[in-house]
Amino acid sequence: MLITALKKAARAVAVLLVVTFATFTLVFGNGPGIARGVLGTTATESDVRQEVVKLGLDQPLLVQYGKWLQHAVTGNLGDSFFTGQPVTSTLATRLPVTLALIVLALVLTSVLSVLLGVAAAVYGGWVDRVVQFLAVLGTAVPAFIVAIVLVFAFAISTRILPATGYVSPDQSLGGWARSVTLPVLALLIGSIASAASQFRGAVLDTLSRDFVRTLRARGIPETVVLFRHVLRNAAGPGLTALSLQTIGLFGGAVFIEQVFALPGMGELSTTSAQQGDVPVVMGCVLVAIVIVLVVNLLGDLATAALNPKARTR
Repeated sequence: MLITALKKAARAVAVLLVVTFATFTLVFGNGPGIARGVLGTTATESDVRQEVVKLGLDQPLLVQYGKWLQHAVTGNLGDSFFTGQPVTSTLATRLPVTLALIVLALVLTSVLSVLLGVAAAVYGGWVDRVVQFLAVLGTAVPAFIVAIVLVFAFAISTRILPATGYVSPDQSLGGWARSVTLPVLALLIGSIASAASQFRGAVLDTLSRDFVRTLRARGIPETVVLFRHVLRNAAGPGLTALSLQTIGLFGGAVFIEQVFALPGMGELSTTSAQQGDVPVVMGCVLVAIVIVLVVNLLGDLATAALNPKARTR
C-alpha cells in the first residue's frame, strides 16, 4: 500500500510540473504587452522596456519558470503585476468561495449518485430510464445554461433565493447557505447525472458476476449482498468517476461564478488571464491542479484499498 501511494504521489508531482510549465509557456512571451497593461496606454516605449525588466519578463523562459518554481516550493507565489498584493493573500480570500461550491457539489454528488445508480441498476424500469435520460441531459446542457434557468425560476420569478452575490458564513450562516444554493445546484445537476450513470453501469456489471449468484444461492439477504459485496466491488469505477468530476466542477465553477457574481477563483483566473497577470494566473493554476491531484490521489488510494488488484498499477 505504501509503495502504491509513493508511486501515485510521484506521478502527481510529475503532472504538476508538466501542467505548471505548460501554463507558464502559454503566458510567457508577451512581456511588452503585459508591461503596457500595467503602466497604461499613455506609457512610453522607454517606460515599457523598463517595466519589462522590472517585472523580470525579459529573462529566458526556463529562468523565469525556475525562479517561480523555487519560490512556489517555499509558499511564495509572488505579487500581482497590477495590484501589487501577494498572490497568496488574494487566493486566501477567493479560494474559500470556490471550495465551498466544489466541496458541497462533490459531497452531494457522491451521496446522490450512489443512491440513484444503485436504484437504477436494481429496480430498472422507469427509474433506470430517468437516470439515463438525466445523464444525457446533464452532459448535453452546459452548467451556465442550467444556472440561467435556475436564476429565472428561483430568483426572478419566485424570488425564493438571491440571483447574485455572496455572503460569508462569518457574517450569516443562513445568508451563506442561500447565496450558494443556486450555484451548487447548477454544478450538481450535470455532475450527479454523469456519476449516477457510471455507478449504474458498475453495479449492473457486478450483479451479473458468479459470486453474486453464489451469495444469493447461500441464502444471504439481498441487502447484505448489495451493500456489503456489490457496492464494494462496484466502488472502483464509481470513485474514478467522482474523482474526474472534480476537474469538471472546477471548469464549471469558472462560468458559474460569472453568472452569480461570486468572488471566487473562477472570476479571478478569468480576469488575471485577460490582463496577463502571470503570478496570479500561475497561482490559480497551481491551487487548482493541487486540489485535483489530491482528490484523484485519494480516489486511487481508496480504490486500491477496496480492490487489491488495483494496488499493482
